[in-house]
Amino acid sequence: MTTWNLESMKSHLLICNGSSCLKKGGEEVTLAVRDEIARLGIDEQIHTTRTRCNGRCKDACVVIAYPQGTWYKAESPEIGRQIVRDCMDQQVAPHVVYQTIKGNMTKNPTSGAIKGILKNK
Repeated sequence: MTTWNLESMKSHLLICNGSSCLKKGGEEVTLAVRDEIARLGIDEQIHTTRTRCNGRCKDACVVIAYPQGTWYKAESPEIGRQIVRDCMDQQVAPHVVYQTIKGNMTKNPTSGAIKGILKNK
């Protein structure tokens, strides 16, 4: 079993591979993200993990960047590639659904994403 040295990591991308995301291209997004990281030679700066459902199925395919706390709607492999570039440039892309601002998770009003239901109901 592999144990990666994460000391030089700047971002950890959690790529949803739950059923809704897979139906909307999650595998292709995962491959594009990993290919872009390799193409740019930044394997030691961005780590990726496939996840199961991240709870934002209407925003499929979901990619979450940490420690930035940014949630992306990756509707295509090209958006997956752009997310990698955004992580390096620290830019806010138009496909951001939620992002952490001053410690609070904030919905991007231009994303077109639904608000969703409260978890405590």
